[in-house]
Amino acid sequence: MGKASTIAVVAPGRALDASLVPLVQARAEAAGAELIVHPQCFADDGHFAGSDAERLDALRRVMADERVDAVWFARGGYGAGRIAEAAMADLPEAARGKAYMGYSDAGFLLAALHKVGCAVVHGPMPQDAAREGGEEALDRALAWLMRRDEATLEPGLSPGLPAMAFNLTVLSHLVGTPMAPTLTGVDLLIEDVGEYLYATDRALLHVTGQEEVRGVARLRHGRFSDVPENDVPFGQGLDDMVKSWCELSGIRHGGSADIGHDAANKIVPFGPRTA
Repeated sequence: MGKASTIAVVAPGRALDASLVPLVQARAEAAGAELIVHPQCFADDGHFAGSDAERLDALRRVMADERVDAVWFARGGYGAGRIAEAAMADLPEAARGKAYMGYSDAGFLLAALHKVGCAVVHGPMPQDAAREGGEEALDRALAWLMRRDEATLEPGLSPGLPAMAFNLTVLSHLVGTPMAPTLTGVDLLIEDVGEYLYATDRALLHVTGQEEVRGVARLRHGRFSDVPENDVPFGQGLDDMVKSWCELSGIRHGGSADIGHDAANKIVPFGPRTA
């Protein structure tokens, strides 16, 4: 994927907070980028930023636009999975030359588009401007899209070892679908937000039980934030939980990773590092 100068923002799930756009535009201008925020980002159809058809149409239009170098998913919030299989079908020729960045629910699209040969990146999104430290998150994303700045990368990535990063809940719903990633030999990074520990344990049971997942080079866990208190203590912390499922599944546990639903979320390009 080439370096970006024109970046299009679309919202495959929930709508972007319009009040954040001036800050995102300012940071993009400071980085030397032309930012095109698609009007669909502010559409309203219940939970979603427009209907499935509207969200897919906006995505397909920017994918096909030869002026656009990168597609930046506006935010998470459920919805991307509903259009991901359609998005990966019959790709416009211009789609393959772009980078696609997002995380959380956008992981459905990262998996789908990577599977058909597009360059995808797990990294901050425009809605992160609302977080404490959000400007730094925006600058990190733009530094990667504009300059491929190595300083933005998750520090544990190894040259030559392909990597992928997903929200664990999204990954547990991806496996078994046509969008499921090919994980054999991959440095797999996971993170999550707002899930009870028992729900995380259940997702790990499902994910680590997959033959494809058991073929990863290693599994690393990022931050699992905003964990609700259960009425009965779960009795096992996150680190021990991940380690135990790795041991039971014959997966190499690779330790922690610097990713999560926060402004410190580092960049993980899918595929091998070349430097």
